[in-house]
Amino acid sequence: MAQCVQSVQEFIQDSFVPLVAALCSEEAERLTRKNNLGFSELVKPFCRLTSEVHMRDPNNQLHVIKNLKIAVNNIITHSPQPGGIRKLLNDVVSVSQPAEGLVTNVITAGDYDLNISDRSVKASVPWYNNWKDTLMELNTSTFYSATTPWFESYRESFLQSMPASDHEFLNHYVACMLVVSSGEPEPVEQFLKLSQEQHRIQHSSEYAYPKWFIPNTLKYYVLLHDVSAGEEQRADSVYEEMKQRYGTQGCYLLKINSRGSNRGADEQIPDPWSQYLQKNSIQNQESYDDGPYTVISNKNADHLISDGLDNDIQVDGLSNNFKAHPLQLDHLSDTSSSFDGTDYIKTTSSLHESKKTSSGTPHGACLTLTDHDRIRQFIQEFTFRGLLPHIEKTIRQLNDQLISRKGLSRSLFSATKKWFSGSKVPEKSINELKNTSGLLYPPEAPELQIRKMADLCFLVQHYELAYSCYHTAKKDFLNDQAMLYAAGALEMAAVSAFLQPGAPRPYPAHYMDTAIQTYRDICKNMVLAERCVLLSAEILKSQSKYSDAAALLIRLTSEDSDLRSALLLEQAAHCFINMKSPMVRKFAFHMILAGHRYSKAGQKKHALRCYCQAMQVYKGKGWSLAEDHINFTIGRQSFTLRQLDNAVSAFRHILINDSKQPAAQQGTFLREYLYVYKNVTQLSPDGPLPQLPLPYINNSATRVFFGHDRRPAEGEKQAATHISLDQEYDCESSHQWKELEEQVVAVVNKGIIPSNFQPTQYCLNSYSDNSKFPLAVVEEPVTVEVAFRNPLKVPLLLTDLSLLWKFQPKDFSAKHNGEIKTALQNCLFPSLPPQACGNDMIGAEVIAEFLINSEETKMARLKLFPHQTGELHILGVVYNLGTIQGTMMLDGIDPSIGLQAGKLVYNGMSVRGRQDLEIQGPRLNNTKEEKTSIKYGPDRRLDPIITEEMPLLEVFFINFPTGLLCGEIRKAYVEFVNVSKCPLTALKVVSKHPEFFTFGGNTYSKTNSLFTNTKSE
Repeated sequence: MAQCVQSVQEFIQDSFVPLVAALCSEEAERLTRKNNLGFSELVKPFCRLTSEVHMRDPNNQLHVIKNLKIAVNNIITHSPQPGGIRKLLNDVVSVSQPAEGLVTNVITAGDYDLNISDRSVKASVPWYNNWKDTLMELNTSTFYSATTPWFESYRESFLQSMPASDHEFLNHYVACMLVVSSGEPEPVEQFLKLSQEQHRIQHSSEYAYPKWFIPNTLKYYVLLHDVSAGEEQRADSVYEEMKQRYGTQGCYLLKINSRGSNRGADEQIPDPWSQYLQKNSIQNQESYDDGPYTVISNKNADHLISDGLDNDIQVDGLSNNFKAHPLQLDHLSDTSSSFDGTDYIKTTSSLHESKKTSSGTPHGACLTLTDHDRIRQFIQEFTFRGLLPHIEKTIRQLNDQLISRKGLSRSLFSATKKWFSGSKVPEKSINELKNTSGLLYPPEAPELQIRKMADLCFLVQHYELAYSCYHTAKKDFLNDQAMLYAAGALEMAAVSAFLQPGAPRPYPAHYMDTAIQTYRDICKNMVLAERCVLLSAEILKSQSKYSDAAALLIRLTSEDSDLRSALLLEQAAHCFINMKSPMVRKFAFHMILAGHRYSKAGQKKHALRCYCQAMQVYKGKGWSLAEDHINFTIGRQSFTLRQLDNAVSAFRHILINDSKQPAAQQGTFLREYLYVYKNVTQLSPDGPLPQLPLPYINNSATRVFFGHDRRPAEGEKQAATHISLDQEYDCESSHQWKELEEQVVAVVNKGIIPSNFQPTQYCLNSYSDNSKFPLAVVEEPVTVEVAFRNPLKVPLLLTDLSLLWKFQPKDFSAKHNGEIKTALQNCLFPSLPPQACGNDMIGAEVIAEFLINSEETKMARLKLFPHQTGELHILGVVYNLGTIQGTMMLDGIDPSIGLQAGKLVYNGMSVRGRQDLEIQGPRLNNTKEEKTSIKYGPDRRLDPIITEEMPLLEVFFINFPTGLLCGEIRKAYVEFVNVSKCPLTALKVVSKHPEFFTFGGNTYSKTNSLFTNTKSE
């Protein structure tokens, strides 16, 4: 289980405290309402004693009580309704979320100390090596929390909201405070009326609730005096009369409101009530009941609300998809119905509003620190002089009654069932007892007296005597086949044995196991079974028996309560991670199960947290189906909570992984992604285009071609060049052309190659030298071939596909000497007009429809037309991503096979986005530093420099022979065409074998391999 703020001993002691009822007059309630508090709320922060208390047991042995806490509640004459309790518990969990900025735990690799859940764990070397990274990620993740305050809040609320039962007395009232104001005309008569009212509630058959511990309930008379408005002399006089009537130990004068309600701006009075107000609503169930109720108190007491609440918790429409097994993927036919904007949980709104109201209104405005001390002293006086002597006296009376009935021994602990048999009144036969768990003993039955004495001893921390009584009662109940009573005795006997100082006996876990099984299977009481599990699991955790605790928590999960199952599964997951050798995969698996049940219970935030926490373990392990389910659920939960960026990210992960899902499920994933993505873009229509995950782009396979497409051969003409995007790259041939070009340049420059010489490259790819900026010419197209791959089994349709670019205009003429102008970028912002995108400087080709079939790799050739000199940077591609209706047949052809553009049927769902082209250059391996490290050189194929217009020569051979005999001479014609507007001069021809041909009648020269033709065509 997760780490808790309280120790297990503190948790159990605070779970079972003496209950004191409060019955106030209307005038007394009015005095406390000046502080925006009821009487029970007023005293609540002061109900824990700060000093030790002593009392004597029946054997006259001195017993020490430490940190005793009592609970003071208004009298409510109806039992808590199950629907109201469910609503309350659901709200308590909803409003408790992980704190922001949690301090993360760091795992050190030295001695393999893993700081998990605020404790140091020793792990073996193989285990640490396998899961080191995962545990590091778990602890540094914002989703991981070593503590679970929502579970502690639920546990506390659950235990406090448990209705009183006839088979035990722990939730029965031990005493009753009668509170009257000193300003009443006749305070003593008012006390008499309240006393009679309490007697009528306890002993009349009209009221079955609340339950009282013994018939002779302790009544404590409290005179409430308003210091700022009341007459102190009259209050003292009334108090003296009370002491004569009720005794000094049975009454008290409590002075409050020492100041007016107008507090100065500079005064800082602590407010200890705010943290208890929400908890107080647990005892005062009127805010959560299903129907009418009766409260014996002032009409305005404790923020009474007369309207009941429905039993059922509203769950949104998405929950239907989570009712199956949590690892089963959903098959949704309609995306629009998957996410309904009106399906958010609204069960927490009322609780949020009440918290805002209570936190905004000051409490205790009329109380000073002296008043705080008076209230604290009042509780101590009531406990020391009234409550504990009454409990001590009651224990002695019960002990004496039991001994007198048996008459055989002065010791209760030597008694056996044989000694009780004579005084017990038989009520049912054994067969009847075996058929029911609802056996009722008469109130005077010795078995119930033993249980009553055990509960009283337990409440005052006398655990050894309590254990002896529980153990004795357990045997009696089992002999009578009273299984509900026996389970209760077993439960408390186990807890008492654990809490005994010095641990004289080991914790009897089998007692708890038997009690849980009895409650669940025989008595069909899941509430009591849950209480047993909560107590036993915390005890086992304190003994580092995390495996046993996890098994116990998992055992109680069932279909009758999703919230309970979710909380217990989450705690079981924490048990697995807190073991000596943490079981990380079990932790993750049970977090998934907990998230599934949280989702069914309408706890979307907690469901999302559980799935995100489990994802830290599952990701990267090759369990693609589990990853898909988790990401899909995270995406849907994030969308429900309007965390749209997280939703997009989750669905994106599904699509970019190598999915093993069938085509239908992949189509569902894609439609969900497009729907969520569209909602995100609608929130910020003026924002930049985000990245799209599909289709994949093979960046290294991107090729760039500069210039016009070559004219095809016509008739007897044959093009002299082979350079185009349709030709495969020939490294050897490319190298030969480079050498020929260098020879030409050397001849023209008198045998010297200029330092800034750059070989002409019309087609750039991953094999070419891309270290320098390529040159492109104004008005000549730049063609980029992008390799798309569709990893899905459903076709993808890209529409309005074009290149994304950035252009820096420059004038390279001598007159302007490379003058730089403002840079422009096209259509990063969809709302910008075309004029602002620089389309007049760079023209872009747009492909209207580009279909990529399932698992197909397809090339798209996109062109840019520069109209001005400067520096061009091709950034990526921009397009609309959509799908087609994969279930329809078009012209008798399956749409997933060989679809052609122009015949597509849209499903109405597409989004616009971008993908960047980021090409990594070759790895450097020249220097020692480069060899010993990983460094990559630049790749500038997408960063051409646009130069001024230049001549563009095309060459065609006419009647060029395809074969020659040795020594044969044939005549051929060569056509030189300048397709540019610029004149072409000084045309030179270079060849490695000049002896193989000649031009016209020119004289052949053996010393010069160059032929010059100054005539241009």
